[in-house]
Amino acid sequence: MNTTAIDTGLLERAVDKLPADALMPLRLKALRSFSETGFPTTRHEDWRYTNLAPIVEVSNLWLRDAAAGIAEATINDAAINDAAMEYASELASRIDAYWIVIANGMVHKASLTRLAGHALRGFDAVSLAGDDLMQPASGDDPMTRFNTALLRDVLRMTIRADNTLEKPVGLLIFDDASDGAALSQTRVIIETERNSRAEIIEYHASSGGHPHFANAVTELDLASGAAVNYVRIQNRDTAHFQSGRLMARLHRDSTFRHTAFDLGGGLIRNDVDVDILEPGASVELYGLYLASGQQHIDNHTRVDHRVGPAASTEEYRGILGDRSRCVFNGKALVHRGADGTDARQANHNLLLSEKAEIDTKPELEIYADDVKCSHGATVGQLDKSALFYLRSRGLDRDEAAQVLTRAFAATILAKSSVQAVRNHVESLIDQRLQTLAGGLS
Repeated sequence: MNTTAIDTGLLERAVDKLPADALMPLRLKALRSFSETGFPTTRHEDWRYTNLAPIVEVSNLWLRDAAAGIAEATINDAAINDAAMEYASELASRIDAYWIVIANGMVHKASLTRLAGHALRGFDAVSLAGDDLMQPASGDDPMTRFNTALLRDVLRMTIRADNTLEKPVGLLIFDDASDGAALSQTRVIIETERNSRAEIIEYHASSGGHPHFANAVTELDLASGAAVNYVRIQNRDTAHFQSGRLMARLHRDSTFRHTAFDLGGGLIRNDVDVDILEPGASVELYGLYLASGQQHIDNHTRVDHRVGPAASTEEYRGILGDRSRCVFNGKALVHRGADGTDARQANHNLLLSEKAEIDTKPELEIYADDVKCSHGATVGQLDKSALFYLRSRGLDRDEAAQVLTRAFAATILAKSSVQAVRNHVESLIDQRLQTLAGGLS
Protein backbone atom coordinates (compact mmCIF):
# COMPACT_ATOMS: atom_id res chain seq x y z
CA MET A 1 0.00 0.00 0.00
CA ASN A 2 1.16 3.54 -0.78
CA THR A 3 2.07 5.04 2.59
CA THR A 4 0.52 8.36 1.55
CA ALA A 5 -2.83 6.80 0.67
CA ILE A 6 -5.79 6.22 2.96
CA ASP A 7 -7.28 2.73 2.66
CA THR A 8 -10.67 3.75 1.26
CA GLY A 9 -12.06 0.25 1.86
CA LEU A 10 -11.40 0.59 5.57
CA LEU A 11 -12.76 4.14 5.49
CA GLU A 12 -16.02 2.98 3.89
CA ARG A 13 -16.48 0.28 6.54
CA ALA A 14 -15.74 2.78 9.34
CA VAL A 15 -18.32 5.22 7.96
CA ASP A 16 -20.83 2.39 7.67
CA LYS A 17 -20.49 1.71 11.41
CA LEU A 18 -21.50 5.28 12.30
CA PRO A 19 -25.16 5.93 13.26
CA ALA A 20 -27.69 6.06 10.42
CA ASP A 21 -28.73 9.57 11.44
CA ALA A 22 -29.30 12.84 9.57
CA LEU A 23 -25.54 13.24 9.18
CA MET A 24 -25.21 10.11 7.07
CA PRO A 25 -26.07 11.72 3.68
CA LEU A 26 -23.37 14.33 4.32
CA ARG A 27 -20.90 11.63 5.34
CA LEU A 28 -21.56 9.56 2.21
CA LYS A 29 -21.23 12.58 -0.07
CA ALA A 30 -17.93 13.55 1.55
CA LEU A 31 -16.76 9.93 1.42
CA ARG A 32 -17.34 9.77 -2.33
CA SER A 33 -15.45 13.02 -2.90
CA PHE A 34 -12.58 12.06 -0.62
CA SER A 35 -12.24 8.63 -2.23
CA GLU A 36 -11.53 10.34 -5.55
CA THR A 37 -8.72 12.53 -4.23
CA GLY A 38 -7.39 11.10 -0.97
CA PHE A 39 -5.05 13.21 1.14
CA PRO A 40 -2.87 15.78 -0.64
CA THR A 41 0.74 14.84 -1.31
CA THR A 42 3.92 16.84 -1.72
CA ARG A 43 3.13 17.02 -5.44
CA HIS A 44 0.39 19.53 -4.58
CA GLU A 45 1.79 23.07 -4.48
CA ASP A 46 0.13 23.96 -1.17
CA TRP A 47 1.55 20.80 0.43
CA ARG A 48 4.98 20.59 -1.16
CA TYR A 49 6.79 21.07 2.17
CA THR A 50 4.48 18.95 4.33
CA ASN A 51 4.44 15.16 3.96
CA LEU A 52 1.30 13.63 5.45
CA ALA A 53 2.64 10.05 5.45
CA PRO A 54 2.76 9.88 9.31
CA ILE A 55 -0.86 11.09 9.50
CA VAL A 56 -1.94 8.56 6.89
CA GLU A 57 -0.26 5.77 8.85
CA VAL A 58 -2.07 6.70 12.09
CA SER A 59 -5.38 7.07 10.25
CA ASN A 60 -5.08 3.65 8.62
CA LEU A 61 -4.27 2.04 11.97
CA TRP A 62 -7.40 3.53 13.52
CA LEU A 63 -9.57 2.72 10.48
CA ARG A 64 -8.42 -0.88 10.62
CA ASP A 65 -9.60 -1.15 14.23
CA ALA A 66 -12.83 0.69 13.43
CA ALA A 67 -13.59 -1.59 10.48
CA ALA A 68 -12.95 -4.63 12.66
CA GLY A 69 -15.25 -3.31 15.37
CA ILE A 70 -12.43 -2.89 17.88
CA ALA A 71 -12.95 0.89 17.99
CA GLU A 72 -16.74 0.67 17.88
CA ALA A 73 -17.14 1.52 21.56
CA THR A 74 -15.01 4.61 21.12
CA ILE A 75 -16.98 5.68 18.06
CA ASN A 76 -20.24 5.62 19.99
CA ASP A 77 -18.97 6.85 23.35
CA ALA A 78 -20.02 10.48 23.95
CA ALA A 79 -18.74 10.62 27.56
CA ILE A 80 -15.79 12.79 28.40
CA ASN A 81 -12.79 10.90 29.74
CA ASP A 82 -11.26 11.68 33.10
CA ALA A 83 -8.13 13.20 31.56
CA ALA A 84 -10.19 15.81 29.67
CA MET A 85 -12.17 16.72 32.80
CA GLU A 86 -8.98 17.18 34.80
CA TYR A 87 -7.41 19.30 32.07
CA ALA A 88 -10.55 21.42 31.72
CA SER A 89 -10.66 22.09 35.45
CA GLU A 90 -7.01 23.19 35.51
CA LEU A 91 -7.45 25.39 32.45
CA ALA A 92 -10.53 27.09 33.86
CA SER A 93 -8.56 28.02 36.99
CA ARG A 94 -6.03 29.86 34.80
CA ILE A 95 -8.24 31.42 32.12
CA ASP A 96 -11.51 33.10 33.08
CA ALA A 97 -13.92 32.13 30.33
CA TYR A 98 -17.14 30.23 29.67
CA TRP A 99 -15.67 26.82 28.80
CA ILE A 100 -17.11 24.19 26.46
CA VAL A 101 -15.29 20.85 26.17
CA ILE A 102 -15.00 18.76 23.01
CA ALA A 103 -13.29 15.43 23.74
CA ASN A 104 -12.27 12.99 21.01
CA GLY A 105 -14.60 14.81 18.63
CA MET A 106 -17.69 14.72 20.88
CA VAL A 107 -19.21 17.75 22.60
CA HIS A 108 -19.25 17.20 26.34
CA LYS A 109 -22.90 17.62 27.28
CA ALA A 110 -22.16 18.44 30.94
CA SER A 111 -20.11 21.47 29.88
CA LEU A 112 -23.08 22.70 27.82
CA THR A 113 -25.37 22.19 30.81
CA ARG A 114 -22.96 24.13 33.02
CA LEU A 115 -22.82 26.91 30.42
CA ALA A 116 -26.63 27.06 30.26
CA GLY A 117 -26.62 27.66 34.02
CA HIS A 118 -24.94 31.02 33.43
CA ALA A 119 -28.01 32.10 31.41
CA LEU A 120 -25.92 34.15 28.99
CA ARG A 121 -28.00 36.76 27.24
CA GLY A 122 -27.91 36.55 23.46
CA PHE A 123 -25.72 33.44 23.28
CA ASP A 124 -26.61 29.89 22.32
CA ALA A 125 -24.46 26.76 22.14
CA VAL A 126 -25.85 23.39 21.12
CA SER A 127 -24.59 19.96 20.16
CA LEU A 128 -26.02 18.90 16.82
CA ALA A 129 -25.14 15.20 16.78
CA GLY A 130 -27.66 13.56 14.46
CA ASP A 131 -29.73 16.76 14.18
CA ASP A 132 -31.30 17.26 10.77
CA LEU A 133 -31.05 21.03 11.22
CA MET A 134 -27.28 20.83 11.04
CA GLN A 135 -25.84 21.88 7.69
CA PRO A 136 -22.07 22.28 7.89
CA ALA A 137 -20.29 23.17 4.68
CA SER A 138 -18.76 20.12 3.06
CA GLY A 139 -15.70 22.09 1.99
CA ASP A 140 -13.70 21.63 -1.18
CA ASP A 141 -10.43 20.52 0.39
CA PRO A 142 -9.52 16.88 1.18
CA MET A 143 -8.99 17.42 4.93
CA THR A 144 -12.50 18.87 5.34
CA ARG A 145 -13.99 16.04 3.30
CA PHE A 146 -12.22 13.52 5.54
CA ASN A 147 -13.56 15.38 8.57
CA THR A 148 -17.14 15.28 7.24
CA ALA A 149 -16.94 11.60 6.25
CA LEU A 150 -16.23 10.57 9.86
CA LEU A 151 -18.19 13.32 11.60
CA ARG A 152 -20.10 12.33 14.75
CA ASP A 153 -20.91 15.63 16.43
CA VAL A 154 -21.01 19.36 15.73
CA LEU A 155 -20.92 22.32 18.09
CA ARG A 156 -22.91 25.32 16.90
CA MET A 157 -22.59 28.65 18.69
CA THR A 158 -24.66 31.75 17.95
CA ILE A 159 -24.06 35.29 19.19
CA ARG A 160 -27.30 37.20 18.78
CA ALA A 161 -27.69 40.63 17.18
CA ASP A 162 -26.51 43.71 19.12
CA ASN A 163 -25.14 41.51 21.91
CA THR A 164 -21.72 41.73 23.58
CA LEU A 165 -20.45 38.78 25.63
CA GLU A 166 -19.11 39.91 29.00
CA LYS A 167 -16.19 37.46 28.93
CA PRO A 168 -14.64 35.03 26.42
CA VAL A 169 -16.11 31.71 25.33
CA GLY A 170 -13.45 28.99 25.55
CA LEU A 171 -13.38 25.80 23.50
CA LEU A 172 -11.17 23.09 24.97
CA ILE A 173 -10.55 20.56 22.21
CA PHE A 174 -8.97 17.65 24.03
CA ASP A 175 -8.01 14.25 22.63
CA ASP A 176 -6.79 11.15 24.39
CA ALA A 177 -4.73 8.32 22.92
CA SER A 178 -4.32 6.09 25.95
CA ASP A 179 -5.85 2.94 24.46
CA GLY A 180 -4.19 2.75 21.05
CA ALA A 181 -3.89 4.77 17.83
CA ALA A 182 -6.61 7.42 17.88
CA LEU A 183 -8.35 9.59 15.31
CA SER A 184 -10.75 12.46 16.01
CA GLN A 185 -12.82 14.80 13.86
CA THR A 186 -13.99 18.09 15.38
CA ARG A 187 -16.45 20.51 13.75
CA VAL A 188 -17.47 23.90 15.14
CA ILE A 189 -19.91 26.36 13.54
CA ILE A 190 -19.95 29.93 14.87
CA GLU A 191 -22.60 32.39 13.72
CA THR A 192 -22.38 36.04 14.74
CA GLU A 193 -25.42 38.18 14.00
CA ARG A 194 -25.30 41.89 13.11
CA ASN A 195 -23.43 44.24 15.47
CA SER A 196 -22.55 41.45 17.92
CA ARG A 197 -19.24 41.31 19.84
CA ALA A 198 -17.40 38.25 21.14
CA GLU A 199 -14.02 36.93 22.27
CA ILE A 200 -13.34 33.27 21.54
CA ILE A 201 -10.50 31.03 22.77
CA GLU A 202 -9.78 27.76 20.97
CA TYR A 203 -7.42 25.57 23.00
CA HIS A 204 -6.03 22.28 21.65
CA ALA A 205 -4.42 19.72 23.96
CA SER A 206 -3.85 15.96 24.06
CA SER A 207 -2.60 13.11 26.21
CA GLY A 208 -1.77 9.42 25.90
CA GLY A 209 1.26 7.49 24.73
CA HIS A 210 -0.14 6.19 21.44
CA PRO A 211 -0.19 7.94 18.04
CA HIS A 212 -3.01 10.40 17.50
CA PHE A 213 -4.31 12.52 14.61
CA ALA A 214 -6.82 15.31 15.22
CA ASN A 215 -8.62 16.92 12.30
CA ALA A 216 -10.52 20.09 13.23
CA VAL A 217 -12.69 22.32 11.05
CA THR A 218 -14.23 25.62 12.18
CA GLU A 219 -16.73 27.68 10.21
CA LEU A 220 -17.19 31.32 11.23
CA ASP A 221 -19.70 33.75 9.76
CA LEU A 222 -19.51 37.43 10.72
CA ALA A 223 -22.66 39.40 9.92
CA SER A 224 -22.68 43.13 9.18
CA GLY A 225 -21.01 45.13 11.92
CA ALA A 226 -19.99 42.06 13.95
CA ALA A 227 -16.59 41.90 15.66
CA VAL A 228 -14.74 38.78 16.87
CA ASN A 229 -11.38 38.53 18.62
CA TYR A 230 -10.20 34.95 18.28
CA VAL A 231 -7.22 33.25 19.94
CA ARG A 232 -6.12 29.74 19.00
CA ILE A 233 -3.61 27.93 21.24
CA GLN A 234 -2.18 24.60 20.12
CA ASN A 235 -0.37 22.85 22.96
CA ARG A 236 -0.59 19.18 22.03
CA ASP A 237 1.76 16.39 23.01
CA THR A 238 4.76 16.57 20.68
CA ALA A 239 4.10 12.99 19.53
CA HIS A 240 0.62 13.85 18.23
CA PHE A 241 -0.51 15.30 14.90
CA GLN A 242 -3.12 17.87 13.96
CA SER A 243 -4.68 19.46 10.90
CA GLY A 244 -6.90 22.48 11.45
CA ARG A 245 -8.90 24.66 9.08
CA LEU A 246 -10.74 27.88 9.86
CA MET A 247 -13.11 29.23 7.21
CA ALA A 248 -14.30 32.78 7.93
CA ARG A 249 -16.81 34.81 5.92
CA LEU A 250 -16.86 38.57 6.53
CA HIS A 251 -19.81 40.80 5.67
CA ARG A 252 -20.15 44.60 5.59
CA ASP A 253 -18.12 46.49 8.23
CA SER A 254 -17.31 43.33 10.19
CA THR A 255 -14.00 42.95 12.04
CA PHE A 256 -12.04 39.76 12.65
CA ARG A 257 -8.79 39.49 14.63
CA HIS A 258 -7.17 36.05 14.84
CA THR A 259 -4.05 35.31 16.89
CA ALA A 260 -2.53 31.82 16.81
CA PHE A 261 0.08 30.25 19.08
CA ASP A 262 1.63 26.90 18.10
CA LEU A 263 3.70 25.39 20.90
CA GLY A 264 3.33 21.61 20.71
CA GLY A 265 2.51 18.84 18.26
CA GLY A 266 4.79 16.70 16.16
CA LEU A 267 3.24 17.46 12.76
CA ILE A 268 0.89 20.46 12.60
CA ARG A 269 -0.89 21.99 9.62
CA ASN A 270 -3.02 25.13 10.03
CA ASP A 271 -5.16 26.64 7.26
CA VAL A 272 -6.93 29.97 7.71
CA ASP A 273 -9.22 30.96 4.82
CA VAL A 274 -10.90 34.37 5.00
CA ASP A 275 -13.51 35.48 2.47
CA ILE A 276 -14.22 39.23 2.41
CA LEU A 277 -17.66 39.42 0.83
CA GLU A 278 -18.76 43.01 1.44
CA PRO A 279 -17.12 46.46 1.74
CA GLY A 280 -15.78 47.86 4.98
CA ALA A 281 -14.66 44.51 6.43
CA SER A 282 -11.23 44.11 8.02
CA VAL A 283 -9.19 41.10 9.12
CA GLU A 284 -5.99 40.81 11.14
CA LEU A 285 -4.10 37.51 11.27
CA TYR A 286 -1.21 37.04 13.68
CA GLY A 287 0.75 33.92 14.54
CA LEU A 288 3.65 32.70 16.65
CA TYR A 289 5.16 29.23 16.24
CA LEU A 290 7.88 27.80 18.49
CA ALA A 291 9.47 24.56 17.31
CA SER A 292 12.24 22.31 18.60
CA GLY A 293 13.32 18.70 18.22
CA GLN A 294 11.88 17.43 14.94
CA GLN A 295 8.60 19.34 15.10
CA HIS A 296 6.99 20.34 11.81
CA ILE A 297 4.57 23.30 11.86
CA ASP A 298 2.94 24.53 8.65
CA ASN A 299 0.81 27.71 8.51
CA HIS A 300 -1.14 28.50 5.35
CA THR A 301 -3.36 31.57 5.13
CA ARG A 302 -5.51 32.90 2.32
CA VAL A 303 -7.51 36.13 2.26
CA ASP A 304 -9.87 36.67 -0.68
CA HIS A 305 -10.60 40.35 -1.22
CA ARG A 306 -13.70 40.10 -3.38
CA VAL A 307 -14.81 43.72 -2.88
CA GLY A 308 -13.35 46.97 -1.68
CA PRO A 309 -12.66 48.97 0.27
CA ALA A 310 -11.48 46.39 2.80
CA ALA A 311 -8.28 45.70 4.72
CA SER A 312 -6.21 42.68 5.71
CA THR A 313 -3.07 42.53 7.85
CA GLU A 314 -0.92 39.46 8.51
CA GLU A 315 2.16 38.98 10.66
CA TYR A 316 3.54 35.57 11.62
CA ARG A 317 6.73 34.94 13.57
CA GLY A 318 8.65 31.75 14.20
CA ILE A 319 11.46 30.65 16.50
CA LEU A 320 13.04 27.36 15.43
CA GLY A 321 15.62 25.17 17.12
CA ASP A 322 17.24 21.75 16.72
CA ARG A 323 16.07 19.96 13.53
CA SER A 324 12.62 21.51 13.42
CA ARG A 325 11.03 22.66 10.19
CA CYS A 326 8.31 25.26 9.73
CA VAL A 327 6.37 26.57 6.77
CA PHE A 328 4.59 29.85 6.17
CA ASN A 329 2.53 30.53 3.08
CA GLY A 330 0.33 33.60 3.19
CA LYS A 331 -1.70 34.60 0.16
CA ALA A 332 -3.79 37.72 -0.39
CA LEU A 333 -5.91 37.48 -3.53
CA VAL A 334 -7.37 40.79 -4.72
CA HIS A 335 -10.16 40.03 -7.16
CA ARG A 336 -11.12 42.17 -10.12
CA GLY A 337 -13.18 45.14 -8.99
CA ALA A 338 -11.93 45.07 -5.37
CA ASP A 339 -10.65 48.66 -5.58
CA GLY A 340 -9.69 50.24 -2.29
CA THR A 341 -8.09 47.06 -0.95
CA ASP A 342 -5.31 47.43 1.63
CA ALA A 343 -3.46 44.10 2.09
CA ARG A 344 -0.24 43.68 4.07
CA GLN A 345 1.79 40.58 4.95
CA ALA A 346 4.94 39.90 6.93
CA ASN A 347 6.73 36.77 8.10
CA HIS A 348 9.77 36.91 10.37
CA ASN A 349 11.80 33.92 11.57
CA LEU A 350 14.59 33.33 14.04
CA LEU A 351 16.73 30.21 13.60
CA LEU A 352 18.54 29.03 16.72
CA SER A 353 20.16 26.04 15.04
CA GLU A 354 22.04 25.51 11.79
CA LYS A 355 19.85 22.44 11.19
CA ALA A 356 16.50 24.20 11.63
CA GLU A 357 14.62 25.05 8.42
CA ILE A 358 11.95 27.56 7.42
CA ASP A 359 10.14 27.67 4.08
CA THR A 360 8.43 31.03 3.72
CA LYS A 361 6.32 32.29 0.84
CA PRO A 362 4.20 35.42 1.28
CA GLU A 363 2.12 35.98 -1.87
CA LEU A 364 0.09 38.75 -3.49
CA GLU A 365 -2.18 38.09 -6.46
CA ILE A 366 -3.75 41.32 -7.66
CA TYR A 367 -6.39 41.89 -10.34
CA ALA A 368 -7.43 45.43 -9.35
CA ASP A 369 -5.68 48.77 -9.87
CA ASP A 370 -6.53 51.05 -6.94
CA VAL A 371 -4.93 49.04 -4.13
CA LYS A 372 -2.24 49.27 -1.45
CA CYS A 373 -0.46 45.93 -1.01
CA SER A 374 2.83 44.88 0.53
CA HIS A 375 4.55 41.69 1.65
CA GLY A 376 7.91 40.60 3.01
CA ALA A 377 9.83 37.91 4.88
CA THR A 378 12.99 37.75 6.98
CA VAL A 379 15.08 34.85 8.25
CA GLY A 380 17.94 35.38 10.67
CA GLN A 381 19.82 34.29 13.77
CA LEU A 382 20.34 35.89 17.17
CA ASP A 383 22.36 39.07 16.95
CA LYS A 384 25.85 38.24 18.21
CA SER A 385 26.54 41.78 19.37
CA ALA A 386 23.29 41.81 21.37
CA LEU A 387 24.21 38.47 22.93
CA PHE A 388 27.66 39.80 23.82
CA TYR A 389 26.15 42.93 25.35
CA LEU A 390 23.74 40.97 27.56
CA ARG A 391 26.46 38.54 28.65
CA SER A 392 28.71 41.48 29.52
CA ARG A 393 25.94 42.58 31.88
CA GLY A 394 26.08 39.31 33.83
CA LEU A 395 23.69 36.99 31.97
CA ASP A 396 24.86 33.57 30.91
CA ARG A 397 24.44 32.40 27.31
CA ASP A 398 21.06 30.71 27.80
CA GLU A 399 19.63 33.64 29.76
CA ALA A 400 20.79 36.12 27.12
CA ALA A 401 19.29 34.01 24.36
CA GLN A 402 16.00 33.77 26.22
CA VAL A 403 15.82 37.55 26.67
CA LEU A 404 16.29 38.11 22.92
CA THR A 405 13.90 35.38 21.81
CA ARG A 406 11.26 36.58 24.25
CA ALA A 407 11.50 40.10 22.85
CA PHE A 408 11.09 38.67 19.35
CA ALA A 409 7.99 36.70 20.41
CA ALA A 410 6.48 39.53 22.47
CA THR A 411 5.40 41.38 19.33
CA ILE A 412 2.80 38.71 18.54
CA LEU A 413 1.74 38.25 22.17
CA ALA A 414 0.95 41.96 22.28
CA LYS A 415 -1.35 41.58 19.27
CA SER A 416 -3.71 39.35 21.23
CA SER A 417 -6.58 41.53 22.39
CA VAL A 418 -8.14 38.81 24.58
CA GLN A 419 -6.76 39.86 27.95
CA ALA A 420 -8.09 36.80 29.81
CA VAL A 421 -5.65 34.50 28.02
CA ARG A 422 -2.52 36.64 27.90
CA ASN A 423 -0.91 35.65 31.22
CA HIS A 424 -1.36 31.94 30.53
CA VAL A 425 0.02 32.18 27.00
CA GLU A 426 2.94 34.24 28.26
CA SER A 427 3.76 31.48 30.76
CA LEU A 428 3.57 28.80 28.06
CA ILE A 429 5.84 30.81 25.76
CA ASP A 430 8.42 31.30 28.51
CA GLN A 431 8.50 27.56 29.17
CA ARG A 432 9.06 26.78 25.49
CA LEU A 433 11.69 29.48 25.10
CA GLN A 434 13.69 28.00 27.98
CA THR A 435 13.86 24.74 26.02
CA LEU A 436 14.73 26.48 22.77
CA ALA A 437 17.38 28.74 24.28
CA GLY A 438 18.88 25.79 26.15
CA GLY A 439 19.40 23.94 22.87
CA LEU A 440 21.09 26.87 21.13
CA SER A 441 23.77 25.68 18.75
